[in-house]
Amino acid sequence: MSMQSKKKRQISFVEAIREGITQSLQKDKRLFLMGEGVDDPASMWGTIKGISKEFGKKRVLEMPVAENGLIGAAIGSSIAGSKVLVNLQRVEFSLYAFEQIVNNAAKSFYISRGKHSVPIVIRLVVGRGWGQGPEHAQSMENIFSSIPGLKVVIPAFPNEAKELMINSLFDKNPVIFIEHRWLHYSKGVVNKKFKISKLKSMTKINSGKDITIVSNSINTLIAKRVVDILKLFNIKVDLLNLVNPNPLNLDEVFKSVKKTKNILTIDLGHKNLGLGGEIIAQVVEKNISLNSSPVRIGLPFHPVPSSVGMIKGYYPDGKKLLFKIKKMLKIKDSKFKAIMGAYNKNSPKIPIDVPDPYFKGPF
Repeated sequence: MSMQSKKKRQISFVEAIREGITQSLQKDKRLFLMGEGVDDPASMWGTIKGISKEFGKKRVLEMPVAENGLIGAAIGSSIAGSKVLVNLQRVEFSLYAFEQIVNNAAKSFYISRGKHSVPIVIRLVVGRGWGQGPEHAQSMENIFSSIPGLKVVIPAFPNEAKELMINSLFDKNPVIFIEHRWLHYSKGVVNKKFKISKLKSMTKINSGKDITIVSNSINTLIAKRVVDILKLFNIKVDLLNLVNPNPLNLDEVFKSVKKTKNILTIDLGHKNLGLGGEIIAQVVEKNISLNSSPVRIGLPFHPVPSSVGMIKGYYPDGKKLLFKIKKMLKIKDSKFKAIMGAYNKNSPKIPIDVPDPYFKGPF
């Protein structure tokens, strides 16, 4: 196989996570994996498939459904010199261990004056799907991002998934690793090599002069489709993908908004008290001149409905994004009609709670 074809290797988001975990386990004997569903044949959507067989039961441990005790054991092990990857499956399961995460994992380094590091990574899956409902389709990155001492990462693409997994596993701090279940279907170019690199708050997906869009996770893919349509009509977007909301570094956002003078944010969770509100607040504090009022898009401030009938319109989509952009950039009706026509032509009609084929990549 030539070097060129190796560079263009396409793998799925699931495979990228598994490769990051496997290579990290190979590199550091102190690292072990523990959690719920480790021995489940579904292997957490396939992300840990075969890992137990390869590394053995001493380094890959199935745990009881007792999240508070599980996280406590992980914290104690990490303080004693291990590195721990914890599978908690859905984000809601972390609520049973919230006290451990907030008071012990996040604060041990601070209250011990730097003596005790807590190098654990907690994997939490978010996102929608038919019938997930109010207790299984939440997104709580804004809550975790508000806690000093925790790092929070949210990959949107397969290459980010592997890079962020490796970086997180070799970080001295506790890391909350949030992955959207619909992204597991996506594919992209991923470097086969093991590499530890510096975490970035933002990655730039597209460059443009007309408007800045800040999104993350599945919303970055939704925004990317919109950006590609707008290009056809000479509307150019600076699309920034937020991968590391804590610690939050907005230098790229400030630089972008100074250029475009328009900013729109898309939250994975609720609009109220979300990350988008914090980003816009910091932009306003910088006293950056704007041509339009900042816009936040996010979930309505009520629990996630279970039924397909009630969920219609609940989540952000490309149409919502386009209508907001129309108002911000004062796009004429005739031009906007053509934009919507192009968008609809390239958007397949699919059930509301089934992943869009566009999200499969490659990206």
